[in-house]
Amino acid sequence: MNLFNLRRSAASLDDLILDACGEDFPSGCLMPTVARPPQVFVRGQGSWLWDSDDRAYLDFSQGCAANSLGHSPQVLIRALADQAQALINPGNGLHNRPQLNLVDRLCHRTGSDQAYLLNSGAEACEAAIKLARKWGQLYRGGAYRIISASNGCHGRSFAAMSASASSRENRFEPQLPGFSHVPLNDLAALHAAVDAQTVAIMLEPIQSEAGVIPATEHYLKGVERLCRELGILLILDEVQTGIGRCGTLLAEEYYGVRADIIALGKGLGGGVPLAALLARGKACCFEVGELEGTHHGNALMACAGGAVLDAVLGHGFFEHVRESGCYLGEGLARLVYRYGHGQLRGQGLMWGLTLSDDSADAVVKAALDEGLILNAPQPNCLRFTPALTVSKSNIDEMLLRLGHAFSRVRTAQLQCRKGIAV
Repeated sequence: MNLFNLRRSAASLDDLILDACGEDFPSGCLMPTVARPPQVFVRGQGSWLWDSDDRAYLDFSQGCAANSLGHSPQVLIRALADQAQALINPGNGLHNRPQLNLVDRLCHRTGSDQAYLLNSGAEACEAAIKLARKWGQLYRGGAYRIISASNGCHGRSFAAMSASASSRENRFEPQLPGFSHVPLNDLAALHAAVDAQTVAIMLEPIQSEAGVIPATEHYLKGVERLCRELGILLILDEVQTGIGRCGTLLAEEYYGVRADIIALGKGLGGGVPLAALLARGKACCFEVGELEGTHHGNALMACAGGAVLDAVLGHGFFEHVRESGCYLGEGLARLVYRYGHGQLRGQGLMWGLTLSDDSADAVVKAALDEGLILNAPQPNCLRFTPALTVSKSNIDEMLLRLGHAFSRVRTAQLQCRKGIAV
């Protein structure tokens, strides 16, 4: 089958001018909490998805980086099938072998002392907040305040959204007390915000939802030094950046820092719901009954995590991520120059491209018509999080389709301006 001949037929330019969120849902029973295109996807393999009309789409979002090994990788299929026949979920109150194996491997490979398995990155960030505040009760006179960076995003639970400052999703939600926010990459502002009630600083090494905004090495090392000098905890939210996304197992390795608490998610499960909380030293202070969940660490999901670790820790895997990331960045830079767009930011296989205007949704819609799946975390920004196994030929094809999408949007914008002028 020639995948490149299965592109979707081009939509009219008028469609590209319309708001991409205006499509009807295939089923009226589905709550409209997420804007989705009308296609119904039925199967996937690697970097490709097929819809119910058997049209092929090149996926450079991969569930916003959740599918670390791409769609339906054989290593994950086999692991899940074998485990499902043996044991799925004995209950959180009982040990199971995949759970114990996974936490042992995570601790060994990251230099952590304890790990706990959860269902989602938001739960992992929530647990990190609870753990830091428990530590504050024990070792810092009841300190509970957590400082995070403006425009960060730590998940959708109340505590995580309170730590997230100004993400688009939490503008109507009540904010819990005990959180303050300072600009990213501003050490002076961070130092000024610390007081006697501060227990931790919580940061994303790269702010993915803000448009792939990286912390600088100078800043993150300065934050670590500040935490050590003041006797407070450093929490790294590596839900987006962990499990090889940045070309190392954890982004902290790339930056050369060491956190007290780490939240993992997304790529750890390779597409199934799995997250982890890692803790080091005195931060390991949870007691029995302080963190529970019906599905936490169930055998089926833990088995998936083990399969993902097998893959990413394999020989040459991180080198492939770094090489593919450089290749992708170079290709995107050429498109930026050709179409006059803005800043390009990225590390490994996570890249953000700032557009010259707020046309990201239109570009995403045009790209879908070209058979390319992208994500727009901000109105003026595209995000690229392909499978960590992506090939150079996949990247070349993506760049070709993205160039077509840019051209379609530009033509539509010119037509719209002509219509206004008339």
